Amino acid sequence: MQGEGRSTGRSCSFLRLGGCNLTCRWCDTPYTWDWTGVSQGRTAYRPADELHAMTVTEVTRRLRELGTGLVVVSGGEPLSQQDRLLPVIEEIRARGADVEIETNGTVVPSAALVAAGVRFNVSPKLAHSAVAERRRVVPAALRALAAIDGTCFKFVCADPSDLKEVDELVERFALRDVWIMPCGQEPEEITDGLRRLADPVIQRKWNLTGRLHVTLWGNQRGV
Repeated sequence: MQGEGRSTGRSCSFLRLGGCNLTCRWCDTPYTWDWTGVSQGRTAYRPADELHAMTVTEVTRRLRELGTGLVVVSGGEPLSQQDRLLPVIEEIRARGADVEIETNGTVVPSAALVAAGVRFNVSPKLAHSAVAERRRVVPAALRALAAIDGTCFKFVCADPSDLKEVDELVERFALRDVWIMPCGQEPEEITDGLRRLADPVIQRKWNLTGRLHVTLWGNQRGV
């Protein structure tokens, strides 16, 4: 089930890819990229334990078996592997399922991927990620993604003061369909964040999203 953003509550299958071009300190999926323990939990994950090589045929067969009408491709950073991902996306779209790609907004999507009819959920990282701005804000990528119909932008905010940084990015890159999501990996954190963010988000006429999977199951993997 998709727990965040515009498709919250919708039945879906997740295709999670390993590897990321950023190193956000509060990342909730460090097991996809953190092999040295630089993220908040300081755990050095083992690629041999976390990553599983699969062929296009194996991936598409498994997704067909799951049979949901929505496939969410996440990571890591999926667009870092977009050429290898394309045949999977094309097969999913050919059988009529919707595809959403979660991306950090630092990689320009290929024309072929856009033509396949995917929707992009872009989550640009803010200063509290502890990633240098030159790495996390890539103007060419943000402008390219903003120009694609159906793209939405989801910002993780730890505090209402973070909205000023979002204001600047929205204005700079003419971003639309903006969603704000509280930072947190426990139900209480999400509820508290939603309460603190609600009024300023409403004032800006943006959208507010929780993390439904966290509210229901807490910080569990595989749900």
